[in-house]
Amino acid sequence: MDVEEILRIMTPEVHEGLRGAVETGRWPDGARLSREQRELCMQAVIAWDARYLPPEDRVGHIDRGSKAEGELCGDGDEPAVIRIIRDRGH
Repeated sequence: MDVEEILRIMTPEVHEGLRGAVETGRWPDGARLSREQRELCMQAVIAWDARYLPPEDRVGHIDRGSKAEGELCGDGDEPAVIRIIRDRGH
């Protein structure tokens, strides 16, 4: 069975089950996933996400926001001074 066939027959319910197994490291019955099982499940989840979900719903998505043209990060003020205090055991 190739990846295309697996993705075609994989239901959203199976995807959620695999995703949960990857997140917890356990199957729904409580049995631990082997390292190989976890890696294969993660590959299947990532491939399914890429095929069927918008980017913001995919595993590992980081919303970096967006800026208007010319907009800078922060409020434009000077950065605050950070003082490092060392505990000298006193």
